[in-house]
Amino acid sequence: MRISPPRLWPAAAILAAVALLPSGFTALTARAAESGCRVDYTVNEWTGGYTAQVKITNLGPSLTGWRLSWTYTGDQQVTSAWNATVTQSGRSATAVNTSWNGALATGGTADFGVQGTWRTSDPAPTDFALNGVPCGGTSTPPPTTPPPTTPPPTTPPPSADCGSAVLCSGFEDQTGPTPSGAWRFTAPDCQGTGTAAVDTAVAHSGSRSLRVDGKAGYCNHAFVAATADLSSVGPVMYVRMWVRHTTALPAAHVTFVSMPDSSQGGRSLRVGGQNGALQWNRETDDATLPAQSPAGVAMSRPLPTGSWQCVRFAIDTSAPKLDTWLGDEQVPGLHADGVPTQDIDQQWLARTTPPRPTALRLGWESYGTGDDTLWFDDVAVGTAPIAC
Repeated sequence: MRISPPRLWPAAAILAAVALLPSGFTALTARAAESGCRVDYTVNEWTGGYTAQVKITNLGPSLTGWRLSWTYTGDQQVTSAWNATVTQSGRSATAVNTSWNGALATGGTADFGVQGTWRTSDPAPTDFALNGVPCGGTSTPPPTTPPPTTPPPTTPPPSADCGSAVLCSGFEDQTGPTPSGAWRFTAPDCQGTGTAAVDTAVAHSGSRSLRVDGKAGYCNHAFVAATADLSSVGPVMYVRMWVRHTTALPAAHVTFVSMPDSSQGGRSLRVGGQNGALQWNRETDDATLPAQSPAGVAMSRPLPTGSWQCVRFAIDTSAPKLDTWLGDEQVPGLHADGVPTQDIDQQWLARTTPPRPTALRLGWESYGTGDDTLWFDDVAVGTAPIAC
């Protein structure tokens, strides 16, 4: 991933150079400001495609409706949008408010997003105009290193050390090829041809990891379950793991983390993928987070292949809330804050009973198609945030 930190620039300024990260995505943040308006344009880019989250701040008189326009300097093509109606003619794009977010007081903000494609280049636009008035300003040099990610205000800063975590494992205690001791192979519901083993050839740290060869086919389960009892971890359960996998998440539903949930009578709270992007799934009612609409999926992220990825999540056991991070990036589509958001968590919040995970299982479960080989390492579960 290449990341450039937020910066200010005038309409003619050029996007800052980006720094390289290992995930295969590029996250670019652009900001334009003047006395009348400010626009924050944050891009998550992959080969041939992108999503952009756009935030408008009105610094002028109150508005009863807004129209934001900009020009792409690359060959981007908008394919969908949420929280605004977005049209494109050539390189010129225009976003118009919906019926419910048109009022914009002085100092007020409005957010919307777009998804699109590109072939040769995807630079962030710089010539934003709000209701025909250009946004501009003076530029400031970016810091030499990306600023640290700030956790949510109610969350204490994470520590990379497991500390007092209930579960902290790099699988270095495993002495043979078959998971044993604190980890046991299991196939909840039914067993197929998937296998699991302790791998000494691939590891995120140390000399061992957990390898799962997951196979396609309904009810083909292969998991390794931690024997640690997690039923009293809370009120917020924090989970951190490093995952490496081989095949891109398919269009069909798959799971690689399964947690028995006492609030569902022992059925699972699951982390996996669908439509090529990460998602949460609740076994009881098959609810997903985000909603599997184009706009909802665009607010999630793929799980990059061929490299170790840090996946973190926080599960509130006292309220139907949870958060998810891929590396240090909070994934917007995998965030449930108790307030329904269109295309994200409306379906998820239809069930108001808080989750209560009791155990952790790592592996592979396919619901039709999709083989994958995965490795897990440096897994931790505790009552305080655990950094990558």
